[in-house]
Amino acid sequence: MLVHTSGSTGQPKAMLAEKHRMEASARITCRFLGLSEGDTALLCLPLDYIAGKMMVVRALTCGLQLVSVPPFGHPLAGVSSQLSFAAMVPLQVYNSLQVPAERETLRRIRHLIIGGGAIDAALASELVNFPNHIWSTYGMTETLSHIALRKINGVDASEWYKPFEGVSLSLSSENCLVIDAPAVCGSRLVTNDIAELQPDGRFRILGRKDNVICSGGVKIQIEEVEALLRQHISIPFVVTKVPDVRLGQQMVILLESADTTNLYDLCRNVLPQYWQPRRIISVDSLPMTATGKPARAEAERIATKHIEKVCH
Repeated sequence: MLVHTSGSTGQPKAMLAEKHRMEASARITCRFLGLSEGDTALLCLPLDYIAGKMMVVRALTCGLQLVSVPPFGHPLAGVSSQLSFAAMVPLQVYNSLQVPAERETLRRIRHLIIGGGAIDAALASELVNFPNHIWSTYGMTETLSHIALRKINGVDASEWYKPFEGVSLSLSSENCLVIDAPAVCGSRLVTNDIAELQPDGRFRILGRKDNVICSGGVKIQIEEVEALLRQHISIPFVVTKVPDVRLGQQMVILLESADTTNLYDLCRNVLPQYWQPRRIISVDSLPMTATGKPARAEAERIATKHIEKVCH
């Protein structure tokens, strides 16, 4: 079956997924979550990507009753069914929390998995006391959706992902996660995700190798900067990098606001000295992928083009 990567670090790539491995992935997820025939599952993600396709495969494989709605920002609007299972991106969850009726429906979903982008501290704190089971997923198109989950709420909430049975993990020489998951992926997969690994197999992601900014000999992990700033700013932004003759690379922030002064001040107060952005660029809208992730390569291109224009 033809599937496409998300394109968060470049152009989406096409790949062919083996149906028997998609079936295996579906059974692993449903077994882990205790889903069984007749349970209801919400399809609210685009079928162009693996996350949407796998919801259908899980329904076909495990006899789930599929509730299908258009893939948009408020997937629970008008949904009256009692849902056993749903998969959403963070933006859909955030939007649902803003509407009382949708928020209540969200609370009643027995298992909610969230993927396709980072779950920031503010969103996690909104969900921490929900009575249902809420999970963050780790996976990619090449692993046919997720190969590990971590609990966001409840007494067993954790920042560490627990891999599924049959998944073996290790670290490369660059501390990137290496995945052996023969049931869903035919070959060993060396990721670009810098990770920390526990002896019992649990892991957490520190950032992507290609999201490291090397500025004047200092290595800055983009995700760490974004996580710090999200605690203090609600305006959409993305951290990126551009080439610099003196420093090698410089850190730049794209901001969906014409007022950049306040962010400069905030950065001086909350970021270490060597993590200060060299420029903050105002944009009408941030580049995003179809699955809601920052389009990192496009952000870098926009920042580079802006600086070249200003310098000339």
